[in-house]
Amino acid sequence: MRRGIYKKKVTLFITMMLLLSFALVGCVPKSNSSSSTSKTEGKWAGQKIRVQMIGDFAMEDKTDPVTGETAKGMKVVKEEFEKQHPGATVDFVLMPWEGYTEKTQAMITSGEADVYQMPGVADFAPQGVLEPLQPWIEKDKEFSLDIFIDNQVDGWKALGPDSKELDIFGLPFLGDTRFISFDKKIFDDWGVEYPSENPTMEEIAEKAKQMTGKNPKTGEQNYGIWFRGDWSSAFTLVDLAEGQNGTWGTGFAWDEVKFNFDSPEMLNGLNWLLEMQKYAPKGIVSNQGNEKWLSKDNNIAIMLNQGPGDTVKPAYAQGLGDRLGIVNEFKNDEGRGGLFAGSPITIAKSSKNKELAWEWVKFATSDFVQKFVFEEYGAIPAVKSATEWDSVKEMPLMLPVFKAMETPMTPRYPWGSSQPRFILTSEIEAALTGNRSAEDALKKAQKESTEWVENR
Repeated sequence: MRRGIYKKKVTLFITMMLLLSFALVGCVPKSNSSSSTSKTEGKWAGQKIRVQMIGDFAMEDKTDPVTGETAKGMKVVKEEFEKQHPGATVDFVLMPWEGYTEKTQAMITSGEADVYQMPGVADFAPQGVLEPLQPWIEKDKEFSLDIFIDNQVDGWKALGPDSKELDIFGLPFLGDTRFISFDKKIFDDWGVEYPSENPTMEEIAEKAKQMTGKNPKTGEQNYGIWFRGDWSSAFTLVDLAEGQNGTWGTGFAWDEVKFNFDSPEMLNGLNWLLEMQKYAPKGIVSNQGNEKWLSKDNNIAIMLNQGPGDTVKPAYAQGLGDRLGIVNEFKNDEGRGGLFAGSPITIAKSSKNKELAWEWVKFATSDFVQKFVFEEYGAIPAVKSATEWDSVKEMPLMLPVFKAMETPMTPRYPWGSSQPRFILTSEIEAALTGNRSAEDALKKAQKESTEWVENR
């Protein structure tokens, strides 16, 4: 009898817990995803697409904890697209940059979205999971590739499973680039001439040496240069090789890729970084020592391999826009060099609503969306018309950013989001921390990267 009562209590407890669980599940917000609504009228009645986006995007308005500025949510973009396409519904799947490659792979494998923001298009196109866009471009007479900043379209070309040459699988959505930034005040304090528009390694080294020590005006310790010794160091080193007319290697398809990681230009570049480490604050391998950058107390004269997202808008938010200068990364004799970066947008091969997905691709590259993501999120536009926007003119630092976007190495380094990048980064760290000579580090990176490609 007592056992029967106990059994009933247990059953009741389990039932209550299940009901509570179901209730909680129903209450959990679908984070980073908007709700959809049914549409029964209009040209696009009943059609729906899901769009994956990567970065700091949010559906609702949000306030930046650093700048205090409020950014409008992506609900504005959703409403405008659905207004322009009566009957259509667009839902967003918003994700952070952390782990985006693995998450994108899982999503596209299971067909969870129609449109993807896809920095790794070179890896996904060969899988046959992306829609070739050239036919869509050719049959849409209202659309032109001329809207994009020079080299942005070519930079995202990739090889499909049946491609004999690079094809368009993605169109530029977010622009990005790398440049050298410098603090005019520190240069003025030391009486050093600002860097030239296209500086050489020798020029940057000489100025870094001149501005390391006690600032003659403030008496504070200054450092001539800083660069990340971890996350982006592979791209910094490759640009140094390009500045000497070297290359990372050759090929685009994996079975054609040949690395030059142990070339004389790469070795000279890594030795240059080791030399520059003497004029930088401690901690560059752990992304430290730059804590005062973009503050009134900044103590670093030159910053290598900077990006606009972390530089331009934050500088103006801190009232330091006029204090910073931007010049190009190291270029080869043809005026080209530096990482091609940003994000294209692609259409999934599995999409059931490709017509509407193409409409989204065009919408996302329109001035409405490009201006929205720049003004609300600080994302860099990929269209030429941006130079005429009032919001861009209020930030003159954007103009050299757009110029830098015109001359990177394209297409993007095909190994840029794959293991060879991380192998090279790890070996640069080993050299910077004194655990390996520059020559041994690059030989090891060359050997391991080559083996990885051969065995993938």
